[in-house]
Amino acid sequence: MAPEDKAAALLTIQQEIGDCTRCPLAYAGRNKIVFADGDPNAKLMFVGEGPGADEDKTGLPFVGKAGQLLNNMIGAMGLKREQVYIANIVKCRPPGNRVPEPIEANTCSPFLLQQIDVVQPQVIVALGATAAKNLLAMNSSLGDLRGRFYEFKPAGSDSSWHGARLAVTYHPAYLLRDPRQKSETWKDLQMVMKYLGIEPPKKAAE
Repeated sequence: MAPEDKAAALLTIQQEIGDCTRCPLAYAGRNKIVFADGDPNAKLMFVGEGPGADEDKTGLPFVGKAGQLLNNMIGAMGLKREQVYIANIVKCRPPGNRVPEPIEANTCSPFLLQQIDVVQPQVIVALGATAAKNLLAMNSSLGDLRGRFYEFKPAGSDSSWHGARLAVTYHPAYLLRDPRQKSETWKDLQMVMKYLGIEPPKKAAE
């Protein structure tokens, strides 16, 4: 797909979602559907679990405290938020920020896969265990899933989509609770940077 056509294709997906009532989250106090944010032509895509309270108010992913940390992580890589693409497993806030139920994640999954198909990132970073397990269709622990690349193969697909690779790291919200894992997250991001040929800023490298 031509780069200039990607934004229009993503808008079509967003319009198809509409004022979605396909799963129980539509009736659980949702304020706004959180579609995505960032560059439709991004080489790097981040996928989190689901919107929180701040995201539910604004309609944008990762704008609260976890979002500020994600912005810092992106900056440490030598990139800007506007240069990546950010989405979630589900597009509506689960009550109390609980983990999305399978029916909720499965209902949203086709739209997320359409977004990935349009953006065609070189690398997808799954933020946290929920994103990793849903994207990889694996039930391993986050610790077991980290530290390597996976071919991104949606369920039922025999080949990786557009050659996309998937990496797994900690969710920024988890890092706010346990800052000790920031060094491990940086290792994951450095692996991604090396694959994409991104040179880190000197300050981040030091």
